Amino acid sequence: MTLTAEAIHTLEEIAVRFSPDGAPLAVRYDGRIWAVDPDAAAAHWFGRDGGRHRSASAASDGEDPAAVEHWRLQVRLSSDSALSTFHLQRSPQSPDWFLADISDAS
Repeated sequence: MTLTAEAIHTLEEIAVRFSPDGAPLAVRYDGRIWAVDPDAAAAHWFGRDGGRHRSASAASDGEDPAAVEHWRLQVRLSSDSALSTFHLQRSPQSPDWFLADISDAS
């Protein structure tokens, strides 16, 4: 499977493993474990969509759109594989994480 931004069209549920301090360590996606690159900076923010902004308006279901949690991570399958960027998100009412986007790391 070629990992491109077009590969993900809808949110797909995934499993995320976190360190005790709350940093993502690995993502289980497509039956494989993707390790978070410890040398790459991870972006973490709260907002409605993929943008790193806060919105004061409420979502149509009454949920505060600024409360949606996002992580943008650099991940790889093995130490010698290419990096990919995963955009994860989670609704405040759910413990489940979803993969919103995959792209080649650049």
